[in-house]
Amino acid sequence: MDRLHLMVVFIAVAEAESFAGAARKLGMSPPAATRAVAALEARLQARLLNRSTRHVRVTEAGQRYLEDARRVIAAADEADEAASGGKAPPRGLLTVTAPALFGLRYVMPGINDYLLRHPEVTVDALLLDRVVNLLEEGVDVAVRIGELPDSNLSALRVGQVRRVVCAAPAYLAERGAPRSPADLPRHSLIVSRGVGSNHEWRFSDGGKPLSVRLKPRLTVSNNEAAIAAAVAGLGLTRLLSYQVAPQLAAGQLQQVLAEYDDASQPIHILHQEGRLASAKTRAFIDLMAERLRGHPELR
Repeated sequence: MDRLHLMVVFIAVAEAESFAGAARKLGMSPPAATRAVAALEARLQARLLNRSTRHVRVTEAGQRYLEDARRVIAAADEADEAASGGKAPPRGLLTVTAPALFGLRYVMPGINDYLLRHPEVTVDALLLDRVVNLLEEGVDVAVRIGELPDSNLSALRVGQVRRVVCAAPAYLAERGAPRSPADLPRHSLIVSRGVGSNHEWRFSDGGKPLSVRLKPRLTVSNNEAAIAAAVAGLGLTRLLSYQVAPQLAAGQLQQVLAEYDDASQPIHILHQEGRLASAKTRAFIDLMAERLRGHPELR
């Protein structure tokens, strides 16, 4: 097998700590990834990875080789880019993840546009309401909402959303609108497990944090169910602004307690590759950043 190909597979397996995750990222089968690493170890006459039924870990020799292999692949990529004048077309498999509803409304239109522009790329879109580990699951790009923990990932801020309390006009006409968060315990509350804590809602009162303990009348497992219940007039719910933007625009829901909104939640595009990002990754990030930054609901 080609030596550079073996290096690429080894790097992917080492970073994902998984043959399956690396294979998914590279668009190959797990057995093919296993054979590639075995061939590299045979060529070097050294064990690069320790395997178990659940994990793959880099050996001491593998860690030294991993650093060297990264430099070699980076140099080869730079040579290719230089030879092509930086105009090499995006190609290969791109794996993208985003929150389910946000991904459906804002990321998928960008993916569709991206595929139309770049016919040599295929996309695997993981729209999930959980934090996906980019390394372990072989993901190239993630769109995340919320403050980011410290990590080695490259992050590009592209927008923001906020939490809003809202209810149907009919409910507010019957029960009245709460004037402050202290009024919430006297209302019928709808809580989604998909957004924050099930036990309290946090607000800001003139810059001072304020929290309200919840006794919800209805608790649901996803945000769409909470929206539907609120539109039906069952009570107040609290969701991220983009999740209820269509219902607010259509007058199906009305926002209350806007003056007590807490801090906005940032939206970031994350990826692993830093300044040496591949053409397929750079092209997608550039396109998605332009679309998200230009969207009025995400400013």
